[in-house]
Amino acid sequence: MKKLLFVAITILLVVACKQNTPDTTTQISKDTPTDFTSFGDVITSDNVLSQDDMVASYQNLTPGDTLKVKFKAVVNSVCQSKGCWMRVALGQDQAMVKFKDYGFFMPKDLAGQEVIMQGKAFVAEVSVDEQRHYAEDAGKTPEEVLAITTSQKTLSFESSGVLVPVLEIK
Repeated sequence: MKKLLFVAITILLVVACKQNTPDTTTQISKDTPTDFTSFGDVITSDNVLSQDDMVASYQNLTPGDTLKVKFKAVVNSVCQSKGCWMRVALGQDQAMVKFKDYGFFMPKDLAGQEVIMQGKAFVAEVSVDEQRHYAEDAGKTPEEVLAITTSQKTLSFESSGVLVPVLEIK
């Protein structure tokens, strides 16, 4: 009886101590076996618009319009203060990406990588003060910050989730 009790307790301990970590990787396709780290809401890598498709989608938006979409783009820059925003390339332009409810942050060394993001695309009017804030976060000089004197229409995106490719160490 003691052996049976010992085996049962051992099994319970093994099961209880098993580390339940969330799956943060996904497969982009069978042809391109790339793993991703997920930030924010868990999203998949299927039905993703290309950068060119996203450029065309933004051309149809006016201030006040929103479009729920998932697309991929190359990261141009990330907030060097906290990782609380990023800019992504969209043809000749770039989109300002913020994260839903300030709920997650991106790695600060993400520039140059292609990511997949899901959320809400819109065109926004960005005030001088807000542009200056972003310039300070990006590490611009005080002269560059003060050179910002007019509001600007920007391509904006509120992301609920982002997939970042896991880099292979060779």
